[in-house]
Amino acid sequence: MNTPIFTIAKDLNVESNKILLACKKLGINAKGATKRLNEEEFKKIKSYFETGKNVSDEIVTLNKNKVSTKTSSRQIEEKVKINYFKNRLIRKS
Repeated sequence: MNTPIFTIAKDLNVESNKILLACKKLGINAKGATKRLNEEEFKKIKSYFETGKNVSDEIVTLNKNKVSTKTSSRQIEEKVKINYFKNRLIRKS
């Protein structure tokens, strides 16, 4: 029985991106939420989230994401200020 990652995410109440990260850590080749996992891979993922050993890893990734969004908004504001050019073609009479 092959089940897609997005249905596993619904069953475990976890985002599919978290499951993709867990697949990467466990050595399972999965690039998208539509990837189907066999029974062995499903058991690995299920035990990964149910044991609670990897909770600290999940918290660290959440904190990193919050910091990166703040810096990106500042960078966008700076780019807007730099890209402003006066219109030199209009002459004052």
